[in-house]
Amino acid sequence: MNSPGKVLTAATLFSRETLWQSWLDVEAALAETQAEMGIIPAEAAVAIRKAATLETLGVEALEADIRRTLAPVLSLTRLLSQAAGPAGDYVHWGATTQNVMQTGRILLIRQADQAIRLGLSGALDRLGALAEAEAETLTAGRTNRMHALPITFGFKVAGWIEEICRAADRLEDAGSRLFALPFGGAVGAMQAFGVQGQEINRRLAARLGLRELLVPGRTGNDLFAEYVVQLSMLAMTVERVAGELYLLMTQEIGEVAEVLDAGTVGSSTMPHKVNPKFVVKVLAQAAELRGLAGPALETGRSSHEGDAAQNGLLSAVLDRAVPLGWTMVEDFRQLLGRIALNRPRMAENAALSGGGIATENLMMRLAPLTGRAQAHDIVHHALEHGAGHPPLEVLSTAPEVTAHLTEGEIAAALDPAAYTGDSARIARDAAEMARARAGQLAG
Repeated sequence: MNSPGKVLTAATLFSRETLWQSWLDVEAALAETQAEMGIIPAEAAVAIRKAATLETLGVEALEADIRRTLAPVLSLTRLLSQAAGPAGDYVHWGATTQNVMQTGRILLIRQADQAIRLGLSGALDRLGALAEAEAETLTAGRTNRMHALPITFGFKVAGWIEEICRAADRLEDAGSRLFALPFGGAVGAMQAFGVQGQEINRRLAARLGLRELLVPGRTGNDLFAEYVVQLSMLAMTVERVAGELYLLMTQEIGEVAEVLDAGTVGSSTMPHKVNPKFVVKVLAQAAELRGLAGPALETGRSSHEGDAAQNGLLSAVLDRAVPLGWTMVEDFRQLLGRIALNRPRMAENAALSGGGIATENLMMRLAPLTGRAQAHDIVHHALEHGAGHPPLEVLSTAPEVTAHLTEGEIAAALDPAAYTGDSARIARDAAEMARARAGQLAG
């Protein structure tokens, strides 16, 4: 951007001034490309570049002209032409409004994409460290919100890591298509550029670091829609992880907590409450972003070679989705930095069923002796008949079980800590995956 000293943030990404400056950047790059090809004088491109700042044009002057014309790019190029002096005759040479607006927006989305990648890199770094540190921390695996089999917390985190990596891959893939130059004149066939149209497009794309389009028209909304859909998919994954953390923060479960700063207050009426603060914000952001997938898909129904109605909807969707994605990822990264685990509580919860959580292990110990189906029925019926009593007590006295295994073997089989399977290895492999992908995203 040509505005020195101004740092782009999620809040300012698509602000009026940021968008206007992005259009000026495109106009200057176009002039430089055309001067390079001898289409306009070299000194004109220098003067246009020098004048192509909001500080030079004046925000208030531009705003006033836009109120008159209701055509922002026309007003911008008019003021730029005046500011560039005699070189102003060569401003916006052969371009059309949508070329400039869409290209400027793509350049801004690319900057936001870089920030999103950095945020995901930080999140994966933290999840990788968590997976490694908790590779052997016993916890209850749950399906349908009921205890299933014992796992380690690192194994749980491994699932989050792999899903976030998939979401990052999809977003990166969508970005590889979106970051292209939609600059082909009024309808995309480059009529105003004559035989030089393709070369202008090639050189301008290279100057801006974008790829070329065969049809550089105004109706490629699918490229934007795909990117928003993938942001929504990322939001779905972030929501799943944050939602699970939120559930584990429930007082009755108590396995996870947020580390909050001193003086944090949870309720104005209940002095004992210190509510989670960070996870709820991420959940709200993720739910909103996920909901923008539908409107994004509506934008692809453009008619013919240009459709202002669909473009207006697209701008509205992008204005919300991309900054929200940036904010959500950064807040998610911060949330992960404030997670504290209650390992004793995890162990207590894993033991709540009195060994019931590891009955699959007992069944598999019986299976070679009785057959798998019969082993299942033996354990199931014993537990059914002994309902209300600890599984270890019931199974240690069930004749169908004790006929094959000793009391010590039964107790060993029902020890949750001895039946976490490949959890630790998977957690450590996921930690390596997280570190590697974090490095790629940061780079």
